[in-house]
Amino acid sequence: MSKRLIRAESDSDISGIREVNIEAFADHPISQHTEHLIVDALRADGALAVSLVAIEDGRVLGHVAFSRAVVGNVEGDWYLLGPLAVLPTCQGQGIGSALVEAGLSAIRTHGAAGCVLVGDSGYYGRFGFATFSDLEYEGVPHEYVLGLQFADAEPSGCIRAHDAFLIEPEPDGGSA
Repeated sequence: MSKRLIRAESDSDISGIREVNIEAFADHPISQHTEHLIVDALRADGALAVSLVAIEDGRVLGHVAFSRAVVGNVEGDWYLLGPLAVLPTCQGQGIGSALVEAGLSAIRTHGAAGCVLVGDSGYYGRFGFATFSDLEYEGVPHEYVLGLQFADAEPSGCIRAHDAFLIEPEPDGGSA
């Protein structure tokens, strides 16, 4: 019987990470299908603070990225979670949750003040993420802008993510 493993990405995982991000977001109603491009750009710029994969039998089943972000004028090191991707055939098996928990643990060891993201509170609420009255991300409805504070400073103000998150979709839709 094979065992699933959560670990830091390696060079041999890069094509699998790309595939997982393309497949996971292929039918997502809000996605611009740039998640794989975002991860590639973060990696190319050395901005992937934490990049974890879920592996089984040598195949990448899921991936999560964490990069540094600025949150308003709040002091401390803040991280942005995303993208989080799991192959559609493997969703609902706890892979995404395991990746998020391992990633949050990793950024805590880096001394993070907290973590922010754009996502569904119904999913991310299980990890302690919530909306904050003054937390915003330009162009995103308030209910999808979530934060998780580790230190005293509550996330407040506009989230400024790495420029990779401004990437435009590929003309062919990103199919590799």
